[in-house]
Amino acid sequence: MSRIIHILFSISLLISLQASAQNANDIEALRASIQQDILYADNDAKNGNWYLAITNLERVLENAKNIGDQKTMGIIYTKIAKLHYTLEEHDKAISNLLKASATQRTIGDNVNLAETYHTYGLVYANGKNNYKDALGFYDSAKKYAEEENIPRFIPKILLNKALAHIELNEHKTANDLLEKAIVLSKNHKQNEILSSSLINNSQALLNLDRYEKALAQAKEGIKIAQNTDYVLAKSQGYLVLSRIYQKINEHEKAFEYLEKHIKLSDSIFDKKREYFEADANANARLNPEKGTVITEQEAQKYKEQEEALELSRLTTILSIALITILSLLTLSLYKNNNIRLKTNNMLHKKNDELIKAKEKAELASRTKANFLSTVTHELRTPLYAVTGLTNMLLDENPKPEQVQHLKSLRFSGDYLLTFINDILQINKIEANKVEIEPELFNLKTKIENVVSALTNQANDNNIKIHFEFDKGLPENYNADQLKISQILINLIGNSIKFTKDGDIWVRVYKIDEKDGKYNIRFEVEDNGIGITKEKQEHMFESFSQGSIQINRKYGGTGLGLSIVKGLMDILKGKIYLTSELGKGTTFYFELPLQHSTEVIKTQKTEYFKDVSEIELNNIQILVVEDNKINQMITKKILNKMKLNCEIVDNGEAAVEKVKTTDYDVVLMDIHMPGISGLEATKQIRAFNQELTIFALTAVTIEDKMHEFDEAGFNDIISKPFKQADFEKKLYNALIGDKATAS
Repeated sequence: MSRIIHILFSISLLISLQASAQNANDIEALRASIQQDILYADNDAKNGNWYLAITNLERVLENAKNIGDQKTMGIIYTKIAKLHYTLEEHDKAISNLLKASATQRTIGDNVNLAETYHTYGLVYANGKNNYKDALGFYDSAKKYAEEENIPRFIPKILLNKALAHIELNEHKTANDLLEKAIVLSKNHKQNEILSSSLINNSQALLNLDRYEKALAQAKEGIKIAQNTDYVLAKSQGYLVLSRIYQKINEHEKAFEYLEKHIKLSDSIFDKKREYFEADANANARLNPEKGTVITEQEAQKYKEQEEALELSRLTTILSIALITILSLLTLSLYKNNNIRLKTNNMLHKKNDELIKAKEKAELASRTKANFLSTVTHELRTPLYAVTGLTNMLLDENPKPEQVQHLKSLRFSGDYLLTFINDILQINKIEANKVEIEPELFNLKTKIENVVSALTNQANDNNIKIHFEFDKGLPENYNADQLKISQILINLIGNSIKFTKDGDIWVRVYKIDEKDGKYNIRFEVEDNGIGITKEKQEHMFESFSQGSIQINRKYGGTGLGLSIVKGLMDILKGKIYLTSELGKGTTFYFELPLQHSTEVIKTQKTEYFKDVSEIELNNIQILVVEDNKINQMITKKILNKMKLNCEIVDNGEAAVEKVKTTDYDVVLMDIHMPGISGLEATKQIRAFNQELTIFALTAVTIEDKMHEFDEAGFNDIISKPFKQADFEKKLYNALIGDKATAS
């Protein structure tokens, strides 16, 4: 009851704040209330009420936003991320960590930024199995902890760094880190970290064949875990002891500790299941309108966990059986020693072959990623010049006989860029690096815009596109409209490509609806050349087309439908087709979309149109770019927006310029002679935290996101870019905040 009164008090204070223009006393009272609510949420999290903790923290976050308390906002974002990490909702965790790190860097809160980067590392290591990136985040966390003199935080970072190195089979490095963690955790009397460090170090020592020390440290770690009732470490310690005893041929003890590990693991899992079920039920009661959806999702997750546990139990039973057999075989070891030696030699040989095969596969994967990154960068840089110069020439009243040639050049550049983007999109989908980005939009208007954009292309083939939208279907939804557009553009574009002198029908209608979530079917039908039965089975594979003759006649990369299938999997939809050779093809896809009653705000299109010339003349922009052609193109694009700029061709000059001139925006290239754009930005951030710095680069950024983030960039603009997107980002940085404030 007291907690409910406290929540009502917080809400009344917030209303009071809005009515009285945020009186200073009220702000302090709300600030104190926020801190109390955070303590309540922390207590909920400790008791396993994770959903309740998230709900309360999101409410407290709104209060912190209303009083502009950015430090508390950053702390809350990190706490919410940790809860999503606990619930294995790793994409949501990363989304909140991005907001936390951006807020903390803005205000220079390096103390809490260390914790944020450490949480990043946990998510990437344990949620994404991306240990290389996790190590980068741990290093960042350690750097800030050392700079801010937080010695008690270092042992935990060293422990988690070591765990990542163990997963990468870098046991010597892990051992070195854990030895440091053991010493530091003893100094700071951090018994849980000390226990985990000793037990994990025993695992690293076991892998280094140092059995005697491994055994001693495992026993010491378990003893500390027993004294502090640290059950997770105790369970892990039993498993490591079992492995050590098995390695030194003491099979009875190996069996004994394996049994202890199984028993304790089962009790831990049962306890977590009880917490999880109670928390999910409580959340359903707290949010009855959303309870069904959440319960089904968590029920599915719980089902997967139970299946994994059953598999683990089966594996453990097999392990016990193996150890028992080995124990019996030991009694008659002298009789079959030669057989055992031959078997061991064969196993070692096969193991070596498997290790080499694994290394080759990992090398091939890294080579592919590096090749794509290098090739796309090398292609995007000249493409920026091609598309930029072509658009400029078309805007400068070319001769009539030159217009068609310039349009053909622009088409070729756009085609090549589309091909590059398609390859990158496929690569991102295969690597599970595509995230859902929901936003409010009008579905009917979106489809009409797609149809309108493709009408000219359809007219070239003498095709009429018909659009039918179910009258009983709502128009506004909260979903990833960009990915839906990509699917429609690929499917309608595919129909246009394989139809001539015909018709295309685009239909959208409701299948069913429950609690505001609509299951919607989309149809794209044409009366084109159709697809043979044998080819239909492979239509959603990469680089798949009907035949070489069709590829030469109709063109295309053969990636469009593969991208569609990947996007459908990400959006939890399904797609299928029917076709008859010579009579046409119909693609059907179904998507679950959440209906929204919110009003859609009209987006600004001409951003600098209403800005006064005096205000534009006062804007200072620095372009850092070593390529002369790209310098000219960027300058022309800015001049077209009535913006002036200065240009330097290296990172050192950029740093010196920022020291002496008060710029509004810096557009920073990445690859340059001398220091890179990343290093130049880090140097600028050392003395200027407020300056807006955009990375204007052809580098593919997905695998290096944390590098850009840590360097201090406000945003990233990939070359070649759409001018409207470029103009929007500049406007928001230069004018947007002022316009909002006024």
